Amino acid sequence: MKILTEFRPISIADKDIIVSRLRAENSRSSDYSFANMIMWDSRFQKHIAVFEDRLIIDIRVSSCPSVECPYFAFPAGSGSLKPAIDFMKEYSAQKGCAFSMRGISEDQRILLESEFPGRFEFTEKRNAFDYIYLAEKLSTFAGKKLHSKRNFCNRFEKTYNWDFVRLTPDMIPDCMELYEKWLDGIDKSLDGVKDEYKAITVGFENWEALELEGGVLRVDGQIIGFAVGERISTDTFDVHFEKALNSYSGAYPMLCREFAKQIIGDRPEIVYINREDDMGQENLRKSKLSYYPEYLLKKYVVKEK
Repeated sequence: MKILTEFRPISIADKDIIVSRLRAENSRSSDYSFANMIMWDSRFQKHIAVFEDRLIIDIRVSSCPSVECPYFAFPAGSGSLKPAIDFMKEYSAQKGCAFSMRGISEDQRILLESEFPGRFEFTEKRNAFDYIYLAEKLSTFAGKKLHSKRNFCNRFEKTYNWDFVRLTPDMIPDCMELYEKWLDGIDKSLDGVKDEYKAITVGFENWEALELEGGVLRVDGQIIGFAVGERISTDTFDVHFEKALNSYSGAYPMLCREFAKQIIGDRPEIVYINREDDMGQENLRKSKLSYYPEYLLKKYVVKEK
């Protein structure tokens, strides 16, 4: 097989090429968000190529510069899967590397096993599981399980003179000012903090090109929280960032509820909200579980047996 060598760093200029294949994949996974690919490129450095109708993504982790071997995402797109897998395998072999894929969803695992029975081993990566919620439940916090979230919202509404409005580009400087305040109370040695700062900055700088949407929570006209995301499949909206000041009790449940209301008000077809992974952070995992996800979107590391 002739191996194409036109791998190049990912760029916003590649948007049409990438997004058309992501839409064909129609995955609920946050890994198949064009905005995420661009915003987090300082941490997960990506090079792309197109093989037939599938997108090939070669990924390196910036914190491991000594590791020369890439791993791949699932080749998003349409058409035959086998030629794309063979292409990635041969590319790895030419670099003297073992073939590996990460971020493989359950649906993709089943497809790979069907196409290549017994050829791969699949290892769950719990820290990368996405939390998938019913949008309607987040917009109301209905039911016994979410009564504590409703109570937080009720107290917030009684305590503060608040409103929630759509995030527009002119609000971005104030959102970054809030984010700087939020960082004051955060352990900056935690994995991903610096990369998240870069990701949020890149997102705001390329707001329209990345087709991001957001909302802000205000008290007495001042922004105390913001949320940012995008639609990633026909029925799923991915929330990339939620930041609020903890000094306002109930700010996070309010931000979550009001943004969910905005999402389904704008897009009635949205059934699920993906609030992404917990990065293995215990407090973040506890928080995301407290909103009772409809399910966890599993992700696997794939290697040849």
